[in-house]
Amino acid sequence: MRTRNSVFDCSLLHLKQLGDRNGHITSINNDIEIPFAVKRIFYLYDIPGGESRGAHAHKECHQFLVAVSGSFEVLLDDSITKRQVMLNRPDLGLHIPPGIWASEINFSSGSICLVLASQEYSELDYLREYDNFLNFRLETDK
Repeated sequence: MRTRNSVFDCSLLHLKQLGDRNGHITSINNDIEIPFAVKRIFYLYDIPGGESRGAHAHKECHQFLVAVSGSFEVLLDDSITKRQVMLNRPDLGLHIPPGIWASEINFSSGSICLVLASQEYSELDYLREYDNFLNFRLETDK
């Protein structure tokens, strides 16, 4: 039986920032700063200002999103409740557990979204149609 995550299980995590007037560094370690081991890393960039990406959910994969440059919002949906989160600092990330529909929206020009994922890419893990997502959520209640 799968755990039914809600939008309130999506956590904003502050990442330790080291540095001074010459610049900063932030590191992310598996199972320390984030609650899973990273198996895949990708990033979104060259997204025109105001555009959206994402609009899907995962069955098993956890994701951790960071606005390493610029800003964007993440619209989270658990089929009952919606929550919107702003990401606009490279030392702040959003953990999205499986079973949450997420859309990255309102990108600022030049923004970069870093995504750390708990699974390697598998099309079978994606729920790309909202009706399929709703059915998946119903099945997790059984």
